[in-house]
Amino acid sequence: MFQGVAGNLEHYMSLLSARQKLVASNIANADTPGYQTQDLDFRAEFENAASGTSPMPVQPKDLPAKADGNNVNLDREARLLAENALRFSIASSFARSDLSSIRTAMQEGKS
Repeated sequence: MFQGVAGNLEHYMSLLSARQKLVASNIANADTPGYQTQDLDFRAEFENAASGTSPMPVQPKDLPAKADGNNVNLDREARLLAENALRFSIASSFARSDLSSIRTAMQEGKS
């Protein structure tokens, strides 16, 4: 059971890391003419965890483009950064809790 939970948590945190990189890249290219916002289809990527492939970036639909063709919205990206940080914090708490449970079980087994 633990392997399944730990594997899912590991994949979830990997997706969060990939999304963080994409959001950072979007912010860095906010003034690059023609740049198109990149993101992850988080649900689809998590459901395809067994495939073992790297996450595939997608272009979000319906983002208005500026006159230079760039469609990065800094408000959206800031929201995604905050959401991602919260998700990572929660996942880290779960991981610490799982490790603590294992440590406790190991210590009780020595007695």
